[in-house]
Amino acid sequence: MTAETEKDTEQLRELIARTRIVLWDFDGPICRLFAGHKAERVAIDLVDWLEGRGLHGLLTEDERQSLDPHVVLRAVDRRHPGSDLVAELEERLTQEELRATSSAMPTAYADPLIRTWAAVGSRLAIATNNSPRVVRAYLNSRGLLSCFSPHIYGRTQNLHHLKPDPHCLNRGLSAIGAAPSSALMIGDTPSDLAAANSAGVPFLGYARNARKEKLLREAGATCVVESLRSVLALVRAQA
Repeated sequence: MTAETEKDTEQLRELIARTRIVLWDFDGPICRLFAGHKAERVAIDLVDWLEGRGLHGLLTEDERQSLDPHVVLRAVDRRHPGSDLVAELEERLTQEELRATSSAMPTAYADPLIRTWAAVGSRLAIATNNSPRVVRAYLNSRGLLSCFSPHIYGRTQNLHHLKPDPHCLNRGLSAIGAAPSSALMIGDTPSDLAAANSAGVPFLGYARNARKEKLLREAGATCVVESLRSVLALVRAQA
């Protein structure tokens, strides 16, 4: 074990020791939602749906080429906030996410970590940009819903509340009655980190590959793990 590894482990140990509330991002730390139902295909379908209705001009070329359904959704909302068009587009994305749950890939060690943290008395909540209907469907399929329910806070038709806005984190903290300093946000994107920072919540980055880690580090994340195995071991050790 290198000195740097020892330092990282000690930082993680201290982070977990003071955690009473765990706010989880969903797609990434808990599962890869689009492992078998590609997000890129969903984004293309949303763009095609808009263009089929003569709404090609709503998106810039970069937005059309983003291959990210949330980019498409946010772009339309910026130009027609609160409209029926946004509501219909959001529902189409929700239906695609629901279809994706059947082929979602669980993140290694996420299931036992969730169960262990809940068993030792920590309160768990979801703070995600995915639909809460999708989260409930997936968690129910894994037998994990009771570890979180009713604290699942996700996308609504008020799209300005999506992360990096801290709205869903603040909802979770308020509902549970917790101080931000007693919580921990587990996320895998810079927007998760930004939301945690805005809410005053300590952050643990999960990076399943070097690209994800680089993005998190560049955004300012100081504690990042490539596997939840180390987190599980520390939670068990402190139980």
